[in-house]
Amino acid sequence: MGETTDKLKAAGNKAAGNIKEAVGKATDNERLVAEGKAQQAKGTVQDVSGSIKGALGDKI
Repeated sequence: MGETTDKLKAAGNKAAGNIKEAVGKATDNERLVAEGKAQQAKGTVQDVSGSIKGALGDKI
């Protein structure tokens, strides 16, 4: 995957995770809150990966 692909997936995971976390808090569903936080963390990792790929010219 390239830099742009990673960053787009990161944005999607961060947004979906944020929504899951908000719904979980609103419905007092701790499992959903945890899933949302985990998905946001996955998005952060993808974002960092995309940045590294961009810095290295997609060579990794």
